[in-house]
Amino acid sequence: MAQPAPRTPRDARADTATVPIRALDDGHRLEITQHLLSLDPSDRYLRFGYAATDEQIRRYAERIDFDRDAVFGIFNRRLHLIAMAHLAFSVDPQLRTCAEFGVSVAKASRGKGYGSRLFERAVVHARNEGVSLLFIHALSENTAMLKIARNAGAVLERAGSETEAHLRLPPADFDSRVSEMLSEQIAVTDYHLKAQAKQFWGLIQMLQEIRQGVRDARDRVRG
Repeated sequence: MAQPAPRTPRDARADTATVPIRALDDGHRLEITQHLLSLDPSDRYLRFGYAATDEQIRRYAERIDFDRDAVFGIFNRRLHLIAMAHLAFSVDPQLRTCAEFGVSVAKASRGKGYGSRLFERAVVHARNEGVSLLFIHALSENTAMLKIARNAGAVLERAGSETEAHLRLPPADFDSRVSEMLSEQIAVTDYHLKAQAKQFWGLIQMLQEIRQGVRDARDRVRG
């Protein structure tokens, strides 16, 4: 029986237009580590399938192969990484068209659809990289992740406390390639604007502190 088609690149473009999602690289490894370490024990359990310790999370972040895999992130105005997705490509040459998707969202940023947006972004990238079968391995109690998979048309197979979802992807086309290019351009521009704003307000705060210090020094002299 044919599977429902995943959301089209046109849908993804419309959704991600207001949620800039940037491709991350080795230079973001610290932000990735900090984001994952900020997850509480229950969220770590849902994300990794086990109660990951700080040391295990650090090792996971250190071992991300950015030359092979793709990692996407959403930053807030303070340039804190509040949501990220890891698209891990198969290391088996015979399964080069397969990849696995994992996502985490900071607790304070839930309910805004960030997980779904990251999934849509990952799907477009996976298609453009020749992936035809996308897997999601999650605990059966991870209802948020399984809802994302189900809404995309994935087939879910439950085995006890775990659920395996797989989604067949159509081949890349002109629309999917343009969609990814535009999404990345928007995200990079957004990131640079946030960085400039952070630098500007940091300078303003520093000047205010200097002025306050000068005023305090004058008051002490007068006193």
